[in-house]
Formats: sequence, structure tokens, C-alpha cells
Amino acid sequence: MMSAICKQRVFLNRGLSSIFSLNAMPKRRFSDVEFREGSNSGSCEMNEVMSSTITKDEEYEIAIVGGGMVGLALACRLSSMPLTKELSVAIIDSNPSLKSRVHFKKDEVPHPRVSTLTPATISFFKEVGAWEYIEQRRHAYFDQMQVWDYSGLGYTRYHARDVGKEYLGCVVENMVLCDALLSCLQENMDFQKAIHNARLASLKFPSQFRSTITSKEQVQPMGDSSRVASSGNTIEPMHNGSSVKLCLSNGKNLYAKLVVGADGAKSHVREMAGLKTTGWNYPQNAVICTVEHSVENHCAWQRFLPSGPIALLPIGDKFSNIVWTMTPEESSTHKSMTRDAFVEAVNYALDYGYSSHPQSSVLDEFVHRISSLSGYGTASMAEHFQVPLKVTDLVSERMTFPLSLRHALEYASKRVVLVGDAAHVVHPLAGQGVNLGFGDAAALSEVIDEGLRVGADIGELSLLKKYERERKAANLTMMAVLDGFQKAYLMDFAPLNFLRAVAFHGAQFITPLKRNIISYAMGEQKWPLFT
Repeated sequence: MMSAICKQRVFLNRGLSSIFSLNAMPKRRFSDVEFREGSNSGSCEMNEVMSSTITKDEEYEIAIVGGGMVGLALACRLSSMPLTKELSVAIIDSNPSLKSRVHFKKDEVPHPRVSTLTPATISFFKEVGAWEYIEQRRHAYFDQMQVWDYSGLGYTRYHARDVGKEYLGCVVENMVLCDALLSCLQENMDFQKAIHNARLASLKFPSQFRSTITSKEQVQPMGDSSRVASSGNTIEPMHNGSSVKLCLSNGKNLYAKLVVGADGAKSHVREMAGLKTTGWNYPQNAVICTVEHSVENHCAWQRFLPSGPIALLPIGDKFSNIVWTMTPEESSTHKSMTRDAFVEAVNYALDYGYSSHPQSSVLDEFVHRISSLSGYGTASMAEHFQVPLKVTDLVSERMTFPLSLRHALEYASKRVVLVGDAAHVVHPLAGQGVNLGFGDAAALSEVIDEGLRVGADIGELSLLKKYERERKAANLTMMAVLDGFQKAYLMDFAPLNFLRAVAFHGAQFITPLKRNIISYAMGEQKWPLFT
């Protein structure tokens, strides 16, 4: 009964909005550069005739600026919930690849830009219906992980069996993730969505365009009290403070009750809304590329080196992805060296470089036996250090990018909210950045749904602040953990090296600690320790 009432409220709000704006909107095919489709689509010919006789301005409940992974994930989540699927949503992005699906060939080398998805994120993709498209393409589950450092004093091995799971995560190319989410949207014919292939030029908030109307325009005296005429005879809807005006680079204007900034670390939405950030740049760059082995890799490997960690992640078949953090000078050297020299450098960093392999101590063996006898041991506790798979070839270009930490002091202002890298940027050492973004998308869609259930305005600050409070706590905690790891491994100091070794041994042989670390990294618990 409550659901039916809420749906009626949504339809009523949309109906009133249409009456006040008198803004008819042409419907077009999803594959067009700009499109909108719903359950009641008319003929293309009729729509084209109508579009030539009405204003180009269009109205939406939500405008998502940024058609990357997080922006598309939010749209998919909104399309999958009973109330939010009734909303009209615009996605604004100048990326031409959003026009149509990407065709993948099985024999193609994986792209260097990948994401490591946690089980919590995988569950999110399954809920919105996008995971089935990923399963049709290249991806790589892994159930084991080994972490150690250059000193050779300690190591930790994790196994999915330690927490009763089948896998710890899954590595997927970013372009596969985007295509899967886009495919999910394409298949949902009832969801009213539009992609505008353009850049956001400016945002104009209700107080701004209302004051412009008052000073420069003259309200039509008869017939249409909701329209105003300017000196150039341009007709523009008056929204009574309920919408933001989005001006696009292609000359088109949109109106939305809520604008979502999903446009990355250099967010234009964040800047236009006046939302400030804090943070710093790390003295490091990341080098990423795709490498090949003689056999398939099923384990995620990470070694902390003096200038930053190097990670070797399975990506399917006999390929792995390299994410190597180092100084900017070192990154320039490694990007320009020959392919054979780079392969040798990778094997040196992952295997025999800097020190000997870590070994289990007598104390470790004693703790292992006590844990086994008590019944609290884990599957990985008995596993000794393993040498990573040898890299045989470099099969992709080497890409570099600078690393930083950034956090928005506020995620929301009235009618504007930030998600993903627009709200927070973290160090890639644990592969958690995009998972935090997907967590934002899930939380924001839930808050919007809750607002619709009680008849709230989805752009109201009080509603958006609920999302901010929930996500800030989780994001700041993860940021603090990752930044702490990054700083702890930048110093080569004997007492600190000893403390790091103690931490590795504790994570390897203290069962409750290991299980909590795994559960937190998998996204299955909110706080890092003993919750």
C-alpha cells in the first residue's frame, strides 16, 4: 500500500513539473548522441516535428554529470529500484564511446586500466543486473593474496577460505565495467534516461536565473504565467526554486532537481557548486601496464618497496596487471626503458631484489600449532611464502599518472551532490578507490529512494546530508588506513622496519585480526577492526 502511494506521489510531482514548465521533450533512440526513452515512446517522425517547434530545454529529476563507472552505476541502481526507476535521468558526458557498446575480442590484450572489485561491489553489480554482462567478457576472480615488504622480515597470506568465501575479489578492465553498465541501461526500456554527449559549461542555480529573469526579462501578462519572454523572444521555464539549470557545450540547456557530480577528481560540478577540498599530492607516480606469464595467475601479489608498492593482479588467461608506485623520476625511467629491461626490473622488484624471501620463525610455528589445536586457525596460516609468477613479456603500453589524496569538505549543497572521485581520491595501493565510489552510488540511490517514500524533494539539503554523513565516515576511515600504510612504508628506519615485520606476523598468525582485515578489505564490514 505504501509503495503504491509513493509511486502516486512521484507521478504527481512529475506531472506538476510538466505543467509548470510546459516543456515537451522529444524521445530518441538510446544509441543516438542525445536520447530519451520511456515506456510511452512515440514515432521518431512525430518527435522530430515537435522538436522543431518547441524550446530545446529539457527537464529531468536527476542529472548525472560524468558517464564513467560510478556515474553509470548510479544510473543503473536508480533504474533497478521500484520508486527511483520512475524518475527521469540525464547523463552528461562528452565521451563518444557512450553512444554504443564496445565490441571486445577474446584474443585482444587486456587494457592496462583495471579495477579490483570487492565482493560487496560484485553484489551491487548483481543487484543492478550488470554482472551478467561482465561474466560474458574477460575477468579474473582471485581467492589468494600475498603481501610482503623489501626487508624480508615478514609476510602475510590471505585466502578466501579464511572467511568462508569463494573469492577475495575480481579484477576487471575499466572499459568492460563501463560497457556492462551501459548495456544494463540499454536493456531497461522502461527507465526514462538520456545521454547528452557534451561537456557541462556552467551551472545556474535557482536564485541566479530567477534574479536574471527579474532584472532582464518580462513576464508574459496573459495565458502562460509559468513562461517568461526575454528581449530576444527566448522562452524559458520558471522553476520556482526547484531546479538547477545546466548549460552544455553544445548550446543545449537542461533543468534538474538534483545534479550529481560524478565527473572525477577534477570535478567541474564541485568547482561550480563551490564545494572545497583538502588534501595533498604524494611524491609518487603510478606506472600501470599489462604483462604476460607462461601460466595463468590466480593470486594477487603486493610487495612494499622503498619508493612504493608494486602489485601484480590477475586479469585472465595468462595476463596480469602491474600497478607500480615509484618516484616521478623513476617512473620516467621505467616508462622509457626497453621492453626487456622493464620485464627484468619487474621480476627483480617482485622476486629477488632488495633482500631474501621472508621465512617463518620458530615463534610463528609455535603460534600456528597453538591456533590449530584450539580450532581457531585459518587456511592460510599454514601456507609458507610463495615466489610470485615470473613475468615473461610486456604486452601493453606503459601508462603513468601522479598520485594524490583529496577529500571534499562537504559532499552536498542544495540540489548538488558528489560521488566517487569528485568527493574523494585515495592512494591505489589497496585498489579501494573505485569500490568507495560504487559504495557512494549505492548509498545515494538508497537515500533518494527513502526521500521519495516520504514525499521529500530529492534536491533538499537535509536529505542529501544524510548520504554525506553515511559515506563520509566510511570514506575517511579507508582514506586514513591507506594514507597510514603509504607513509609507514616511505621511511627506511630500522625500528620502524621491525614494527612493520611484527604487523605482518600478527596479520599472518593472529586469526581474529586476519579475518577482520579480510572482511574489511572485502567491503563486508564498515570498520577495519573487530566489528
